[in-house]
Amino acid sequence: MRIGLMLAAASLAAGLAAGPAHAQSNVVTIYAADGLHDGSPNWFQTEFDAFTKATGIKVQYIEAGSAGVVARLEREKSNPQADVLETLPPFVQKAATDGLLDSYTPSAAAHMPAENKDPKGFYYVLVNNYENWIYNTSVLKAPPATFADLLDPKFRNKIQYSTPGQAGDGTSVMLNAFHVFGSKEAGYAYLKKLQANNLGPSSSTGRLTALVNKGEIWVSNGDMQMNLAQMADNPNIRIFFPAGPNGQHATFAVPYDIALVHGAPHSGNGKKLIDFLLGKEAQSQVADLAKGLPVRDDVPTTGPTIKEIQTLLTGVQIWTPDWSQVVQDLESDVAEYHRQTGS
Repeated sequence: MRIGLMLAAASLAAGLAAGPAHAQSNVVTIYAADGLHDGSPNWFQTEFDAFTKATGIKVQYIEAGSAGVVARLEREKSNPQADVLETLPPFVQKAATDGLLDSYTPSAAAHMPAENKDPKGFYYVLVNNYENWIYNTSVLKAPPATFADLLDPKFRNKIQYSTPGQAGDGTSVMLNAFHVFGSKEAGYAYLKKLQANNLGPSSSTGRLTALVNKGEIWVSNGDMQMNLAQMADNPNIRIFFPAGPNGQHATFAVPYDIALVHGAPHSGNGKKLIDFLLGKEAQSQVADLAKGLPVRDDVPTTGPTIKEIQTLLTGVQIWTPDWSQVVQDLESDVAEYHRQTGS
């Protein structure tokens, strides 16, 4: 969900270039937004290892931010290097619109509610997740109750959020501001005021967690799956949802989506990996290992992680963006964000 380009390999050495693997038939390359590979053990590595054991196919994992992985696909459009894409909205919708994805119907589709799959079959929700904020509990006795509270001068240079247009979670901050304040104009006006306290741009949401945990900053944006997964190593962080002018707390789903890359060098292996990650066994481990929500209707939504997520979302309005409109407006909205905030 964050930019901060870095390479990591699953079953292959970190940083291995994708090109040489194409001469082999027993590999699959996935470009992925960070989040599901966080922590140890983590859901992605656990499932990649199980996939390799079951199929003999090695997984080459290349990680970047949610916009970064799509930008890489765009650069490689004439010579695709990836087989599978995992990223967040609105970037997965942009990839589909730009012709970077192939339609595919995984075997799990029959067990997935309509809201968890693209009607045209270009992408599917892999793990459900929500936009949120985090704060440092050792510095603040309680989280800022409202968005207005974040404008307090005591927070100068103690707030940081990832940059809209570069990070999926940062884009979510902008979109939720539009919703909470009732219009784009009012959302921009708020973010312009918040800029006085913002430490500065950040291409990575994930790296903000450690800064909050250490007290270098007190508040940052985040997302529920990532932050819940990070709490074991960052015990001072907690999740919160500031209220808007009407007193309402609000968020929306920012799921990890998975898709087959157009022109994938190992398309068959890509389909197998998608099927495996959406399979019942893999999805049954989403809550415990990924700290997210499974996407199949035949996987029980019970257990401590599910209960924790439900508790966090109690009293929070969950709304749904019009992602097709978001993609259409994204370039101009991000440009206006930078103009308004001077960032």
